[in-house]
Amino acid sequence: MTILPDDKLSQSSTDTALENDAIRERWGNFAWTEENAAKAKDIIARYPEGRQASAVMPLLDLAQRQVGAETNTQGWLPVPVIEFVAAEIGMPYMRAYEVATFYTMYNIVPVGRYHVQVCGTTPCMLRGSDDVLAACKNKGLIKGKTTPDGMFTLTEVECLGVCANAPMVQINDDNYEDLDYDIMTGILEKLADGEDVAPGPQTGRQTSCPEGGPTTLKYMAEGAE
Repeated sequence: MTILPDDKLSQSSTDTALENDAIRERWGNFAWTEENAAKAKDIIARYPEGRQASAVMPLLDLAQRQVGAETNTQGWLPVPVIEFVAAEIGMPYMRAYEVATFYTMYNIVPVGRYHVQVCGTTPCMLRGSDDVLAACKNKGLIKGKTTPDGMFTLTEVECLGVCANAPMVQINDDNYEDLDYDIMTGILEKLADGEDVAPGPQTGRQTSCPEGGPTTLKYMAEGAE
């Protein structure tokens, strides 16, 4: 373990305090937009009187999306924003913070415009998630970091439940499936250029159907077209 000299510890503490002060100055007056205030009211109304704390998860998600809209990123949850949500439903701040830090759907540090979450669990690994990560690395993405231009944040995650279409990534709210090195490279390049990329399988197959089309009950598939 490295022990910092007293002067370094003091400087480190000062930097942390300044960072926290800056965050509070930026987000301390957080409030819902008019549109989100109406959404929050509808969310809270779903729960019986005295059970408003059950709304914490959708409200945190709504707050994260509002921060994202204001910063042109996927969004994150600064401490003052979590405090705001907790106050909305009469919940102690620490309980709301526990929720935000438990679920990976919430970001507790700033992320880029596109949050690239690569599944590295066994099915995706066996189908080439290492190639997907290599494509990300060769486009300048580093796990746990945001690119200097603020465009991409890369995270390796556990199973995202799309094993039949492995390997896959989740980028913000969308899944991109049946990937390889070249396809992943192309997705990142298009997003960086501001182009839309259709989510789902990237090889032309329908959802999780076999590659090349159905192998059984073909007449039913043809009749549905």
